[in-house]
Amino acid sequence: MTPGPFALKVAFVTVVILTLGLAPPVAAQPEPDQTAPPNEGGIPTLDTLRSNLQAAASRYIEAEAQLEASQKKQLEAQDKLTLAELDMTRVKASVANYAAEAYRTGRLGVIGMMLQANTQDEFLNRAVALNKMTQYDQTRLHAFLEAKKRAQDAKTEIDVQIQIQNGAKAEMAKRQAAAESALAAAGGTKVRVDFDASNLPTANPAPRNSDGSLPSQSASVDDPTTGGRITPRLNHALSESKRLGWKWFVSCWRSGSQYEHPKGRACDWATHPDGFKGTAVENYKIYGDRLASFYVKNAKALGVMYVVWYCTIWVYGSGWRRYNSTGSRCGDSPANDHTNHVHLSVY
Repeated sequence: MTPGPFALKVAFVTVVILTLGLAPPVAAQPEPDQTAPPNEGGIPTLDTLRSNLQAAASRYIEAEAQLEASQKKQLEAQDKLTLAELDMTRVKASVANYAAEAYRTGRLGVIGMMLQANTQDEFLNRAVALNKMTQYDQTRLHAFLEAKKRAQDAKTEIDVQIQIQNGAKAEMAKRQAAAESALAAAGGTKVRVDFDASNLPTANPAPRNSDGSLPSQSASVDDPTTGGRITPRLNHALSESKRLGWKWFVSCWRSGSQYEHPKGRACDWATHPDGFKGTAVENYKIYGDRLASFYVKNAKALGVMYVVWYCTIWVYGSGWRRYNSTGSRCGDSPANDHTNHVHLSVY
């Protein structure tokens, strides 16, 4: 007997209910951990680039510090030279006046007056006067020679410092060329980045040596972002950034990664309050633009080697370059292309 239409409908509904009832529930996909450090790895060329940039930028910073210290010493030597030449001029004027007076009165006249003394006391008094005149001559001569020596020493020091400066400038040019070559080899093209830094704050400078150079540091400070260890200079940059308004999620030290992170000399600043999400747009990109510009503006004060942000990289002594680590379109890989975080590396 063929079932009627009503029976067929009932059977279909029953099958659907049974199917839905027996089907296992679809498991919800877990949300990715937005606080996990971004994987900045890329092509082998990128590894070589970052290594070369670290070497070039660090040597450039060292040479610049040497140049500035030498320029300071040259100014000090110039001040010493100026003072010595003034002293020489004063002594010359004093000797000239004395010589004129001696010529007018005549030294032989003084000796003659001594020989014409009528008593022993008178002779001794005239001898004392002559001795004082001789001492005056010797004192002035000594002062002149001493000032002349100081002037010569200052000139020698100036020459030495000029040689040091020429060497430092040559080293800076060499390191700048090395950075440019490394960037070009990795496909980085020079770009103009119009980040407005006019209204960005000024950071307090990191501690320096007495000669103005940055001290060599190891990862000796607790990292407040991951529990690892970072250098005091990176900790200073981290504190200054937060003090001046950048307080979104940040991750610094990590093990088993490349570049400066395991050395405690790098931080990744997420461009979203909750962590490393997708490519930053609108206000999130503005946040990253301002942070990257802040580090460029305060690079010298904070000891910045390079900054990576939104498919571009800024290297100390070189400027901005296009930076596309995966060879794809910018933003296809937010972590590799640094479109979801700003990377900071310090000396």
